Order: sequence, then structure tokens, then C-alpha cells
Amino acid sequence: MRYAVVIEKADGNYSAYVPDLPGCVATGSTVEAVEDEIRMAIRFHIDGLKADGHIVPQPNSIAEYVDA
Repeated sequence: MRYAVVIEKADGNYSAYVPDLPGCVATGSTVEAVEDEIRMAIRFHIDGLKADGHIVPQPNSIAEYVDA
């Protein structure tokens, strides 16, 4: 599955979250680091949902850049 991920610059690091997986978040010192961390977080989150007998939400969010 391919989930949309939002990466935001914070003070001194980056944070990421997955709109379709509430509570699935990660941080990292660089964009590359936070991308690696969120990949692991997604896998961990999905494994936890399955282990607890919950339905894994399908990817529904769409990410796009828009010129303004």
C-alpha cells in the first residue's frame, strides 16, 4: 500500500504524519531521516492494528502541490 505522508519542518528537525493512519507519526533530523522513520512507523502501526484485530485503513488521501 502507498500512503500519503506530510513532512513539516520544525525547529531543528522534521516531523511527519500519515493522514490515513491517525496517530502514525515520526521525527528526524533531516528529510531523509524522517522518511526512513515514517516508513518504519507505518509498518509498526499497521502491524499493531492487525494484531489488535482492527481494520487497516486503505490509503485515501491525495497529496499534490498547487502553484498559487
